[in-house]
Amino acid sequence: MPHDSTSTDPAPTFHPRGAETQETTRPSADWSSALPVGLGLLLLTLALAASWTTLLPSSTPYARPSTNSSEPPRDLAHRDLLLPVEGVTAEDLDDSFTDARSGGRTHEALDIMAARGTPVLAVEDGSITRLHVGERGGIAVYQLGPEQRYIYYYAHLNGYSPGLEAGQSVARGQVLGYVGSTGNAPDDAPHLHFAIYRIDHADRWWDGDPVNPFPLWAGP
Repeated sequence: MPHDSTSTDPAPTFHPRGAETQETTRPSADWSSALPVGLGLLLLTLALAASWTTLLPSSTPYARPSTNSSEPPRDLAHRDLLLPVEGVTAEDLDDSFTDARSGGRTHEALDIMAARGTPVLAVEDGSITRLHVGERGGIAVYQLGPEQRYIYYYAHLNGYSPGLEAGQSVARGQVLGYVGSTGNAPDDAPHLHFAIYRIDHADRWWDGDPVNPFPLWAGP
């Protein structure tokens, strides 16, 4: 967007080998009577474990992806996301996801170069979570995907599309704004800063794991 207890038991007493102790004889255990009880307890334990296994999910439904994964999550790859800058093709892209940024940061986004004023498009259906103007991202849009598992971040915009509001539903390909260089982007290099974050809860849209957008359009 990107969280000895000290034992008080007395020391055991060890008897040297061959030393006499008060207990000179030990009663022999009747294993024939204990075996059925022990076997019954074992079978009961195994049955309970099997019943709990069926109640638990077989796997985490939304495993967090690696930040620098060369392959996008399958559920995202199958959505056929639209490239978010009008007129730009996959051949025009450069993978800048792992590029270094000021303050020891990693970029964790895709810079899509285009002429100032080029329309910026919604990559898929969803809703506008927030419109924000910040020091780094400048004029920006946060869009929540239709299944509320991904946040799409469009930044450095020159301006918003007229009438765009937080809470509004948007359709794939709808104009959200226009390429610019607001925030900390160089004035002579207008571009769209586009990022994807996988989230666990829609109401915590700022708390997600970055996903590299580049392989979605220009991967192997």
